[in-house]
Amino acid sequence: MRHNKKFNHLGRTATHRNSMLANMSVSLILHKRIFTTLAKAKALRKVVEPIITKSKDDTTHSRRLVFQSLQDKAAVTELFQNISQKVGDRPGGYTRIIKTGNRLGDNAEMCFIELVDYNENMLKDKTAAKPAKARTRRSSAVKKKDVAAETATPASPEAAAE
Repeated sequence: MRHNKKFNHLGRTATHRNSMLANMSVSLILHKRIFTTLAKAKALRKVVEPIITKSKDDTTHSRRLVFQSLQDKAAVTELFQNISQKVGDRPGGYTRIIKTGNRLGDNAEMCFIELVDYNENMLKDKTAAKPAKARTRRSSAVKKKDVAAETATPASPEAAAE
């Protein structure tokens, strides 16, 4: 039985796992999106989300706590200056995992893990979808024009050449 064994060790020792997750956290903070396996992304999410929560309070103590886990000055600066300003009103859920399929070599599940507020494509889709809902009815005149346009065009390119 495997009661109370929720922790994924990722096939590594504790020191190797901690340093790997710290390096992945730095990469995620600096690049805003990284490509990794699903198991590592889920483990990374548990590490990086509390760090981002600590960055909301810009004090010397919170900077030291974050630096203790990241060990990278550039990442700490980026986190406290830029990322904490963008996620200041968000109560949690700073990362998003998007599955991309399986890896060719060993069939491992691959995914992107990204910071939610930095994906411009997702933000554009939300803003573009709202104006499209303004018009809900379609006039019968529009349908008649579409039917007339379809019957006026020739069916084959050979008929159009003649």
